[in-house]
Amino acid sequence: MSASESSATTFVDRVRNFVSENKQAILIGTAAAAIAVGGIAYYASTSSRGSTSSTTDVEKGEKKDRKSKKKKKGVSDADGPILEERKPKVEDDEAVDDLSKYTAEVVAALPQEERSRIAGIFKAQGNDAYKIRDYAKAAKLYSRAIETSPKAEPVFYSNRAACYMNMVPPQYELVVQDCDEAIKLDINYVKALNRRASALESLERYPEALRDFTATTVLEKFTNQATPLAVERVLKTMSTQNAQEILKSRGPKLPPATFISAYFAAFRPRDLPVLPENPSEGDNTLIESFKALEEHDYKHSLELVNDALEKGISWDVGKSEALNLRGTFKFLIGDVEGAKDDLNESIQLVPSFTQSLVKIASVYMEQGQAEKAFECFEEAIKHNPEDPDIYYHRGQVLFIMNKFDDAAENYTKSTELDDGFVFSHIQLAVAQYKAGNLANAMAQFRRTMKSFPQRSEPLNYYGELLLDQQRYQDAVEKFDKAIEIEKLKTPQNVLPLVNKGLTLFQMDQNIGAAERCCNEALRIDPECEAAVATLAQLSLQQGLVDKAVKFFEKSAELARTEQELAGALTYQYATNAQVEFAKNYPQLASQMNAMARSF
Repeated sequence: MSASESSATTFVDRVRNFVSENKQAILIGTAAAAIAVGGIAYYASTSSRGSTSSTTDVEKGEKKDRKSKKKKKGVSDADGPILEERKPKVEDDEAVDDLSKYTAEVVAALPQEERSRIAGIFKAQGNDAYKIRDYAKAAKLYSRAIETSPKAEPVFYSNRAACYMNMVPPQYELVVQDCDEAIKLDINYVKALNRRASALESLERYPEALRDFTATTVLEKFTNQATPLAVERVLKTMSTQNAQEILKSRGPKLPPATFISAYFAAFRPRDLPVLPENPSEGDNTLIESFKALEEHDYKHSLELVNDALEKGISWDVGKSEALNLRGTFKFLIGDVEGAKDDLNESIQLVPSFTQSLVKIASVYMEQGQAEKAFECFEEAIKHNPEDPDIYYHRGQVLFIMNKFDDAAENYTKSTELDDGFVFSHIQLAVAQYKAGNLANAMAQFRRTMKSFPQRSEPLNYYGELLLDQQRYQDAVEKFDKAIEIEKLKTPQNVLPLVNKGLTLFQMDQNIGAAERCCNEALRIDPECEAAVATLAQLSLQQGLVDKAVKFFEKSAELARTEQELAGALTYQYATNAQVEFAKNYPQLASQMNAMARSF
């Protein structure tokens, strides 16, 4: 991972946490928008909570002890479920009636008050059957209650749904049908919403399940720890599945040019391979590929290196270089296994090719195999202990593992071997800052800015540290200088622009200025993920939920890997669920605003 790439990744993570860090301001937006973003806020801040409630309880005809503090039991508990009260209610002595005499004809002739009483008896006996787990009998009794009652009662449908939920096998479609009826009668019926959500999740109807779990969460005023977990679970499932399907259908995709430039910039430049005396067509094509790479024409460079390997490269060093380049592109595309294959073959051809060893270490880190990554670094050092890139990239791995002091030692070694590589200096300062050595870090940045006056990266990174210290004016000054330097480059790195926008917002809540910076960044680089992510959150801040959804959709389009795509889809789906909730429950706007003020 390069310094610029690391900065971009950290920045996007920071932006994506923006909602949870500004929960109150977001929730207090316009009425509908307050509802719409509320779920996003709780989702971002409740991913580690535990579940304590059951969704399979039915509601009883017995009196409820409202002072009890005991945990509710579910049907899976050894001593049976706790049944809760909901009207209609019947007295205990009514249950002794002989219900067999109440045929459909008899019931039809009864006055409404008597029909309500009989329906309550059917319900009470259904509860008794449910308690002993005779779900088929309980369902029949609830059905009789539905048929007998002069008016539709949501509790009868919800209780019958509980029976269907607990049958073996569960009758999920029937659960959904009964909960549909219950919710039609009472749109705020939380138990029915929760039950329907569980059934929909089991039926893999994830968008509808997310809708219901979201509604349940807000109706319960974010007090039930189980529902945020359910939202998170459904979001993760549908986002992961859809990400896999999308990536499979759209095929390999190169990341934005600025991302690719940042990756290649993490390696010190090298001379082009020296062609053999009588180069083949494939040999010459390989050189053209490297020239396209120097011109930042990455798509053409990839096409050419593929063409060169297909035509055949006549000498081992050249083929090793070609495999290294193609393996790098595969890694950037997200084809980790393909990258590993090419890089391993490159090493087999030229075992001393340390850059391939360093790059395959990155592949192992991507797969979570840190031990193998360090083995690659050690092997590279055996072949060329004077290669400064080895120590820089080993420092990056240690940095990712939060071993900042060890990372700093490697950055220092890299700099000692070659002090002309700006990123070793930058990352040393960042590692020192992360390790808590503030004075050393700031001094290192000042030295780096002085040594590399025409580079924007030290200014941008230093600005980020100043922003972290809430020294907003100083940060803006550094970002402005970085922006001016970048205007002279191709491709232009727009992260300083986005950083400036975020700083202006944090400094005085200047949304307009922040948006102008991000929109300018997108004008220059339409694929800048950091700008898109920031604009999405700024839109939520203003209650412009539909606009935010479009930006989340754009983030999904830009995503390169399954993990990135799933993350973008998670925010997109969560926001969509809030939009739907706002449409279904506009009357809760005042309640949501009151909740926001209480945060």
